[in-house]
Amino acid sequence: MLQGHQSWVFDNKPVITSTGTVGGPFEANGLLANDFDILHEDLWLKQDSYEKAQKVLIEESATRAIEKAKLQNGDIQFMLAGDLINQITPSSFASRTLAIPYLGMFGACSTSMEGLALGAFLINARGARHVLAAASSHNTATEKQFRYPTEYGGQKPPTAQWTVTGAGAALLSQEGSGPVITSATIGKVVDMGMSDPFNMGGAMAPAAADTIQAHFRDLDLPSDYYDLVVTGDLGKVGLPIAREILDNEGISLSRDQFHDCGVMIYREDQPVLAGGSGAGCSAVVAYGHLLNRMKRGEIKRMLVVATGALLSPLTQQQQETIPCIAHAVSIEAGGEVV
Repeated sequence: MLQGHQSWVFDNKPVITSTGTVGGPFEANGLLANDFDILHEDLWLKQDSYEKAQKVLIEESATRAIEKAKLQNGDIQFMLAGDLINQITPSSFASRTLAIPYLGMFGACSTSMEGLALGAFLINARGARHVLAAASSHNTATEKQFRYPTEYGGQKPPTAQWTVTGAGAALLSQEGSGPVITSATIGKVVDMGMSDPFNMGGAMAPAAADTIQAHFRDLDLPSDYYDLVVTGDLGKVGLPIAREILDNEGISLSRDQFHDCGVMIYREDQPVLAGGSGAGCSAVVAYGHLLNRMKRGEIKRMLVVATGALLSPLTQQQQETIPCIAHAVSIEAGGEVV
């Protein structure tokens, strides 16, 4: 399976048999509202805390993916999930409800592709028949932990991004019909010395570029191999930085070919500053909008590169810089896999 230094090639081609995507009221007004399975009218989801509401997002996305595949929770061998909240408790508590064997993970906003890559590894190695990979975020829960509660009304600079309220789950199987995962590249931590928590796009861009370079190098691919290379949450600030780094390294991706989930999810007139972010951002965009486009035949091959800033409130208080990471998963249109 190992190819090059940090990539896996999946000869058995794990199938994405179904997905589930759930969003909040801000996402319901965004550009991709029609690609969600469930949209909520408020941030509370009938819960008494935002963290409990995030747990519901995960449960709903997972349940919807399982129902679409006409399976039961007991048919799933493993659930790989994570989020941004302390000790990934929304994911852990959701797995308590779902009663699926659970592997919790934290890759910040890179969690969606971290889970998808590891899930594909398990399926490809015949370590499971069905695996559920999920990631989520909640705007007000995340703001409360990493910045200021929204009630505080703190002002943000133009480089800041809006945390998506949403959860995305993908069901991977050994057999079935649907898009297939052909390879994955696991990123390494890159820290360029940035310390501004309101400029995540600028901090994460070098990590995204590093993983994309590694992917094309390990698999010996031409830069036009993919119809779409999409990063997770670089936003309007980080995307052009990543493009410039790649251009300098000889990987030229056209503007039509190179996009970002955080730029795609919201409308221009929504007050999101540099775009969307959060572990749920790349999950809902990839598992909803992008896979829908692939199923319509608009995309044949895409590389989804989810990026994460591995900081915490504690490291910020200790004046640490921000280590970042990116994980890439190659998804291609597929038919029936047996």
